[in-house]
Amino acid sequence: MTATVTETMTPTNTATITLTPTITPTLPPPEGVVSVAQANCRYGPGWAYLYKYGLYQDFPVEVLARTDRADWVYVLPKWYESGCWIRADLLEITGDVLSLEVDYGDIPYSFIYPPPHIINVTRRGDEVTIEWADVGMTEDKYRGYLIEAWLCLDGELVFTAVNVDGTITWLTDEYGCSEPSSARIFSAEKHGYSKWRIIPWPAHEPTSTPMP
Repeated sequence: MTATVTETMTPTNTATITLTPTITPTLPPPEGVVSVAQANCRYGPGWAYLYKYGLYQDFPVEVLARTDRADWVYVLPKWYESGCWIRADLLEITGDVLSLEVDYGDIPYSFIYPPPHIINVTRRGDEVTIEWADVGMTEDKYRGYLIEAWLCLDGELVFTAVNVDGTITWLTDEYGCSEPSSARIFSAEKHGYSKWRIIPWPAHEPTSTPMP
């Protein structure tokens, strides 16, 4: 009988290198308190949007987002489940608002009415006239029409929201921005907004240069 020798391998100690993760500190969002007796908080960044709820003096909030010009900020009031938009100058803010992301949020959707049909859009220099058909909302539900536009002002494309009580409005849109202007329109009723409809935006007509 022949014995079989089984070789036993002795493991070699191998050094294990443990990598220490690099931790990037994240700053807490700016905080603020309401600085006026009562402030209206809205569903979007501007007076054009529906009222959501009121906040009272010295009420604390977290500031989570801003508009491009930081004139309106999105806040989450302490102990509230949902946030809203408020004018920045109605708050005493601690922290760097300009470090926040630019955002415009989501407005509440309502399926009751469709967006209006555009009748005519014309330009005369920097003035754009927009006309649309009345949707026929009931008096109880009617809250006008919301236009969200990105307009060229002082060489910058600026977000502009307007609420119109009627079926015609005029907006200023200058020449000189690197990106094209645009706009969309919603029907507004007391519970929210319709789907949006694109407004066909007229370009600036080229100006002729006199011959020398």
